[in-house]
Amino acid sequence: MSNIIEKDGRRASHCPGKIKVTDSMSIPWVMRNHAIDRAEKVVFERKSSINTWVPVTWRQFYAEVRELARGLIAMGVQPNDHIAIMSHSRYEFALFDQAVWAVGAQLIPIYETDSTQQARWIIDDAHCRIAIAETRQLHDVLAPILNDVEHFETIHVIEEDAVDKISALGQPECDEEIDRRIDATTADDLATIIYTSGTTGLPKGARLSHRNLLHVAINGPLDDGLSHIIGGYQRSLLALPMAHVFARFICIMSMYSGNVTGFAPDAKNLVTDIQSFKPTYILAVPRIFEKIYNAADAKAGRGLKLKLFRHYAKVAIKYSRALDTPEGPSLQLRAQHRAGDRLVYSTIRNLLGGDLANSISGGAPLGERLGHFFRGIGITVHEGYGLTETSAPTTVNTPDFIRIGSVGPAYPGCYVSIGEDGEILCKGDHVFREYNNNPEATAEAFTEDGWFHTGDLGRIDDDGFVYITGRKKELIVTAGGKNVAPAILEDRLRGHPLVSQVVVVGDQKPFIGALATLDSEMLPGWLRNHGLPEMSAKEAAENPQVLAAIDRAIKRANEAVSRAESIRKFRILPIDFTVANGYMTPSMKLKRAAVLRDFADDIEKIYATD
Repeated sequence: MSNIIEKDGRRASHCPGKIKVTDSMSIPWVMRNHAIDRAEKVVFERKSSINTWVPVTWRQFYAEVRELARGLIAMGVQPNDHIAIMSHSRYEFALFDQAVWAVGAQLIPIYETDSTQQARWIIDDAHCRIAIAETRQLHDVLAPILNDVEHFETIHVIEEDAVDKISALGQPECDEEIDRRIDATTADDLATIIYTSGTTGLPKGARLSHRNLLHVAINGPLDDGLSHIIGGYQRSLLALPMAHVFARFICIMSMYSGNVTGFAPDAKNLVTDIQSFKPTYILAVPRIFEKIYNAADAKAGRGLKLKLFRHYAKVAIKYSRALDTPEGPSLQLRAQHRAGDRLVYSTIRNLLGGDLANSISGGAPLGERLGHFFRGIGITVHEGYGLTETSAPTTVNTPDFIRIGSVGPAYPGCYVSIGEDGEILCKGDHVFREYNNNPEATAEAFTEDGWFHTGDLGRIDDDGFVYITGRKKELIVTAGGKNVAPAILEDRLRGHPLVSQVVVVGDQKPFIGALATLDSEMLPGWLRNHGLPEMSAKEAAENPQVLAAIDRAIKRANEAVSRAESIRKFRILPIDFTVANGYMTPSMKLKRAAVLRDFADDIEKIYATD
């Protein structure tokens, strides 16, 4: 359980970790021990061509790791060499990760959505010699870099048998050298460089050590509360990109704790993969939960079925909120909840495999209403918070210590505090030491007494729960001098079925406005359910009924803020913000500066006098 303590003269939320990573520990050292101790236990399941899941034991997996490590040594890979990987989440990503660590080198991830220019920056800055590309298409993204980065030598393609081809180069006598390199790797040695998918400028490479990643991977499953979700014998499906620190941490943690992990590389097949894999927990970003809710709402159709779904959705939310009261749900509410379970909730749970009881959400605020809805139907979403620089988790809600609407108390072994200006600060063995080749950014990232500046604004209540209120650099100051954090309004509005993205505006303006984009996947169903003909997103942006629906959603969102902070006018844009058009990062963060720049005329029209 988290406590409020004094740390370096600061009031901080802290949850003690049960294990201190010693200097001699490293990820390949831990995994080698696990492979011996758990040889016949299943560690992964791989999806076959007929959509069944094939178990892989520790004995099988680690034999492949060693074979691939022998091949890497035969290729001349030396300790501290950097190998780039551009791939979706898949079994081979985990395999390369462990094999590269086993030879003392580091795997440097590149998002599969990155352009050649973005990949060039990472390969050059991290001084990568070799790259692993998932497909021929991704190979072609990287290929031009071979000609203009001198130290970049070759690209191997996973779907063209890269694993077998590299493994075939190895010799059995390399085993002694592999063990020597594993034993020589220490906790403070570099494990990886993960480049932040920054919303402005070039991404910074956070240098994460074996201690950083092991600290969070080991202490989470051993926590009395978290062990119910992520402890041994659970089933986890990884859908987020392994280039993201969140998915990479979960993969390592699941291997350590004895869970079985599967991979869902294509978001379009996520629900199908969940149904067949039957996970007990998943990790996801809030947008996935919004999509699940909105899809269930759209599937209800019109008339009685839609009224039934929305009635019992409200019952689920009310029931979950009542769980947090001393008296709990009333007998009448319990009866309504049981009826809702028969008519609505069980159908949604079955759609998600039937065994899914928990999920971990991060990357952006989930929203209190959505959190209560999912807990009310029997799937608790444990919201957490962290950054690339903190090896993923810094706070998380646990089954025994949860407050929906917060991002939870401090993660085991972590410290969280609030600076004088409201910024969230953190400290602990999970926090990185420096950015790659960027001492200026490193110096700016820490306070004089060693606390990491997260750049996020928040507060900590008396029980140690942390609440995110916005980004420090995104604060809007209206012409009247009112400070407005846009995240509160944006997060609430994104929960509406029609809304894809929202940008709240109003810096140095007389009132707050908003730009919104429509969700093209949800739009056709919404139009049908409201008796409207098919139309494009551009046409819908001017449709009176669509505008009225967004206006009602804005009025509901405004209930969470003061009048001075409320949205007075809005415009719906004819396009959406995506990674492809450059307005979203690969980790699905909005590039606010780019939107404000490119849609300046639309913003001015919000403030034009009639």
